[in-house]
Amino acid sequence: MMSENSESQDKIQAVIVTGMSGAGKTSALKALEDLSFEAVDNVPLSLLEAIITGGQAQLNVPGFERPVAVGVDIRTRDFNVDEFLNRLDQITNSFDIHASLLFVDCDDDVLLRRYEETRHRHPMAMDRPVADGIQRERKLVSPLRQRADLVIDTTAIGPGELKTILQAQFASEAKHELTVFVTSFSYRQGLPREADLVFDARFLRNPHYESDLRELSGRDEAVGAYIREDEAYQPFFENLTQMLKPLMPRFEAEGKSYLTIAIGCTGGRHRSVFVAEQLAMWFDKAGLQAQLNHRELE
Repeated sequence: MMSENSESQDKIQAVIVTGMSGAGKTSALKALEDLSFEAVDNVPLSLLEAIITGGQAQLNVPGFERPVAVGVDIRTRDFNVDEFLNRLDQITNSFDIHASLLFVDCDDDVLLRRYEETRHRHPMAMDRPVADGIQRERKLVSPLRQRADLVIDTTAIGPGELKTILQAQFASEAKHELTVFVTSFSYRQGLPREADLVFDARFLRNPHYESDLRELSGRDEAVGAYIREDEAYQPFFENLTQMLKPLMPRFEAEGKSYLTIAIGCTGGRHRSVFVAEQLAMWFDKAGLQAQLNHRELE
């Protein structure tokens, strides 16, 4: 039996980017453009089919030779949630298209701060407070969030990490491979929202309390040597990799193309960074793509 991945291998790839205004839709489209997608923003719904199908539709619109990323949101002319979902269903059911719906989201208080800092008007609050527009928009687009194939919350991430997530998701999708994203973090700053698996390294002895190591990070050799000397480290790391090894092919068999593993410690500078570095190297040796990020260092 042909798998879903193999069936979609020869299909035209399209990503429809939507979400909350101010959450990063433009940044997502720019990142996809850097990944060799043909990016088009604010396409009227009446032209959506023609743009995505690249000439397979009735309208005489030139097709794209590259994968296409299309931005659609409440500012799109003739935007209507039900109509948009109906057109998306028609495209995926009637044409040889592998379409993914990406929803970019963000906490309301962060959205409000972004609007206040830029002094931009919210498209649904031209004559009222920005907070009212955010609430109205969230209620309106909630069906799109529920329908989305991928939701990215940009509350605590910047454009660089957003691009890394999109690269891991959609670059690997073309190859039908599982990409692993390993990130270190500080528990003081909260859990990474995008994490699928979270592991706690706070039981290891802390280099922070050594004056000659405090200003270094887990990337430094002296810090790594200090953590390795902890008798709890080696059993922990061996058990961690032994647990992860059989999970990877199962995740891949289920069609998952992107997996985030987060390693945390108190400050996010020493123990979690070192363990994340070692885990990324382990994945590379195992033949799996592994991308590395240190949230508190970067």
